[in-house]
Amino acid sequence: MRTRRKTGSYEVGRAKRAEILDAATRLFAASGYHKVPLSQVAADVGLSESGLMHHFRSKKHLLLGVAEQRLERTATWWGSRQEGNAKEPVALFHNMVDSTGELVGEPGLIELFVLISAEAADTTTPAHQLYASWYERAVRETAGRLAEGVERGYLRSDTNPAACAREIIAVSDGLQLQYVLSGGTLDLVEGVRDYARRLARSLLAPEYLDAAEAI
Repeated sequence: MRTRRKTGSYEVGRAKRAEILDAATRLFAASGYHKVPLSQVAADVGLSESGLMHHFRSKKHLLLGVAEQRLERTATWWGSRQEGNAKEPVALFHNMVDSTGELVGEPGLIELFVLISAEAADTTTPAHQLYASWYERAVRETAGRLAEGVERGYLRSDTNPAACAREIIAVSDGLQLQYVLSGGTLDLVEGVRDYARRLARSLLAPEYLDAAEAI
C-alpha cells in the first residue's frame, strides 16, 4: 500500500511538473521570459508561487526545464520529418527551411534559446551540460543525414558530413541571435532558405543540382 501511495504521488508530481512546463512554454513564447512573472505561471496551473517552487526552485530552473523540453520536442519532430522524406535529394535542405518556419511561429522560444545559450557558456551552470549534450546530438544526427545523402549518391562524395553539420547548426543559431537582436524584423526563414539553397548548390551531385532551385 505504501508503495502504491508513493508511486501515485510521484506520478501526480510528474503530471503537475509537465503542466507547469507547458504553461511556462506558452506564456514565455507569447510574452517573453522577462515579461512573465513566476506568479503568473503559478496562477495558470492553479498553484501559489511557493507551490510552483516545490517543482522548480527558481525562475531560472523553470527556464532550463522549458529549454530542455523545447530541445527534445524539436529533436523528435526533426527526426520524424527526416524519416518521412529521406529519399528526396534535397530533403535535408527543405527541412532546414521548414523547421525554421516552425520556430518563427513561436518567437518567444527563440528568445529563450538565445538567452540560455549565453548562460550555457558558463561551465558551472546546469545549462552547460544540457546544451553540450544537445549540440553533440544535433551534430551527430545532422551529420548522419548528410552521410546518408552521400551514400545514396545525392551529395558529392567529397562532402565532409561532420563539418557541414556544424556549419548548418552555427548558421541557424547565428541567424536566431540576429533575429532576436533585430526585434524580430529579420526574415529568419528567408535567411535560412538562402543559405540552404547555396549549401545545396555546393554539395549536391551534378545530376541533382537543378533540385536546389526548388528549395
